[in-house]
Amino acid sequence: MQSDLFGEQHAPVLPLATRMRPRTLEEYVGQQHLLGTAMPIRRAIEQGTLGSVILWAPPGCGKTSLAYLIAHYANAYVEAHSAVVIGVAELRKIAERARQRLRTTGQPTLLLLDEIHHFTRTQQDALLGYLEDGTFTLVGATTENPFLVLSNALLSRARVLTLKPLSDEEVQTLVVRALCDAERGLGGRNLQLAPDALRHLVHCANGDARLALNVLETAALQTPDGGTITLPLIEQLLQKPMVRYDQQGDYHYDTISAFIKSVRGSDPDAALHYLARMLVAGEDPRFIVRRLLILASEDIGNANPMALVVAAAGAEAVERVGMPEAQIILGHLTTYLATSPKSNASYVALQRALEDVRTKPLPPIPMHLRNAPYPQLRALGYGEGYIYPHDDPRGWSEQRYMPEGDWNTPYYTPRSNEAHSRDG
Repeated sequence: MQSDLFGEQHAPVLPLATRMRPRTLEEYVGQQHLLGTAMPIRRAIEQGTLGSVILWAPPGCGKTSLAYLIAHYANAYVEAHSAVVIGVAELRKIAERARQRLRTTGQPTLLLLDEIHHFTRTQQDALLGYLEDGTFTLVGATTENPFLVLSNALLSRARVLTLKPLSDEEVQTLVVRALCDAERGLGGRNLQLAPDALRHLVHCANGDARLALNVLETAALQTPDGGTITLPLIEQLLQKPMVRYDQQGDYHYDTISAFIKSVRGSDPDAALHYLARMLVAGEDPRFIVRRLLILASEDIGNANPMALVVAAAGAEAVERVGMPEAQIILGHLTTYLATSPKSNASYVALQRALEDVRTKPLPPIPMHLRNAPYPQLRALGYGEGYIYPHDDPRGWSEQRYMPEGDWNTPYYTPRSNEAHSRDG
């Protein structure tokens, strides 16, 4: 409760996005792959038998709303906390309150743990006993890939439900609902949202309903009752589309994967698009250039031996220049590598050689190839019979270099576009 200068108390006004949370599954928008009428997950929620789950999804697509609906249908009390700020000691207190609540009222407890990926393995392990004995049910929410950040023990006790980003149509449904709802939304103010403003808001929200509703609420505060929320106002409030990018998250790895595959596929436009995404999101340019160094050898190789030289020079230039000018060097390097001829023959050859060495018996090094710096070794036959290639006018000699064995050779089969192709 808040009080004004005259001592009157007022209930705090909740944000529009919070006020508009769905009260039933029928009101919930999106995630039809989980919550469609005939889906078993929906039936389990309605029956209050879903159990502990991890909700994995991008921001603003309904993780918290779904958690409260799970609690609603299970008639459970919600303990909502952020994994960023609580630890094992607080978990014990939550567990004690849950036991007391169950003894006195018979009401179960649902622990809504936001940002659960911030829990250490020790903190995750502390949850296990409470889940085992039914002290509380867990709904963990995360934007990170749970299979990378959560322990196997926890994942075995809480199934992962993957939520999808909302479509533009779904975000628009939520915006229009909030604008028209007189009980919880903005309907009592008789506001209009210009069609072009609605389209721009929905597009820039990029599947994030919370962002769309927050911008709508701010725009409404700057528009008189009965007025129209205009495109210039929405543009001013948005500034630019929010870039969804977590440098430890799935989107980070998906973007760098798309970038490298575009360079490998010789599409400079696509490569520059994904490079721009990373740069706008604040990715470390050294991370990007390291991946390009690897690509120069793995995917270009001897089809253009200068690619590695240029990539190495680019990496040094990025270190010396720093951002923001280093992005020019990254653009230069990206287009050079994307338009270079490609060959992975060297990479494939190495993998074949590694496989042989790892899986087959390794015979001794042939005697004529062994190092013989001392007379005693030469007396044992070390180096005997070795032919020095430069003594031959052709610059090479016909002698065996591979040790005896059943090898998967030839390892190296150059492409026709390689600088050292046998056809060239």
